[in-house]
Amino acid sequence: MTKISETAVISYGPIVMPVTDRHVDLQIKVTAPAIGANLPVLIISHGHGRSNFLSSMYGYGPMVDFFSKNGFVVIQPTHQNSKSLALDTSLPEAPLFWSSRPKDISFIIDNLNQILSKVPGLNARVNKEQISVVGHSMGGHTVGMLAGMQVINPTDNKIVNAAENRLKACVMIGAPGAPAGLVQSAKEHYPVLNNLDFSTMDQPVLVVNGDKDINPNFSEVDNWRADGYFLSPGQKSLLTVYGAEHIFGGISGYDSNETTDESPERVEFVNQCILAYLHSALNPEDTSWADKQKELNDVSGAKGRIDNK
Repeated sequence: MTKISETAVISYGPIVMPVTDRHVDLQIKVTAPAIGANLPVLIISHGHGRSNFLSSMYGYGPMVDFFSKNGFVVIQPTHQNSKSLALDTSLPEAPLFWSSRPKDISFIIDNLNQILSKVPGLNARVNKEQISVVGHSMGGHTVGMLAGMQVINPTDNKIVNAAENRLKACVMIGAPGAPAGLVQSAKEHYPVLNNLDFSTMDQPVLVVNGDKDINPNFSEVDNWRADGYFLSPGQKSLLTVYGAEHIFGGISGYDSNETTDESPERVEFVNQCILAYLHSALNPEDTSWADKQKELNDVSGAKGRIDNK
């Protein structure tokens, strides 16, 4: 069994903030270590999914708990695609509301002081220069846009660039791959996925891919969700998780029935690897990521593999 950390955390929310051009106010939850200073910030961008609340600030408990107990201030926005908001599916960009999602992240960074000040005693304990983002599934698409991936809006053919240079680290988990790998039904149902360009995603990114993450409703191509690593320029890392399907053992919620490969051990492995990446990304002298690569690569029985370029 995975050992449960005894580190105490505080959770505060919802913090509700009006945002221009949004259909509803932005709801945010903040989870942080109860003690400590100089704490880095980690923003988690949820996926789309069929559940009512996992794809919102209420989801991703296994990641939120892990990273807050390991010294991060975790901020969770509820993007407009969340079923918890029950927005009209006839609205522009529904159901994904893809272009507002990276704007949510930039809004959080713009208003970080105000957000943290809502949580008693927290603001002075945070290092506001150390900001990272992790996104799963559609959240991975959002992180890709923040890292420079350009998207052509299918309604007006205009290029959307949402690059966010204030981020110190970006992690894409199970993100959509290249348009060439989409099945026809996905191209028709989610036209925005036809129009992404990894060649402009030039910021450093960790791409997390499950080698069993194949959904015939999206793509039948093996390792399609690793395309962000192979098709983008610049410094990139790839974590291949052996045996992982789309929820990577259950990162989106505890005991969630949407998890087809439930494994607390796999969740712990993914979290530990991302933690190592973040530590090294935030501190160039930290060797955690290189150490993790040596621990995994070409080792019999390892749960995954790390590649860098």
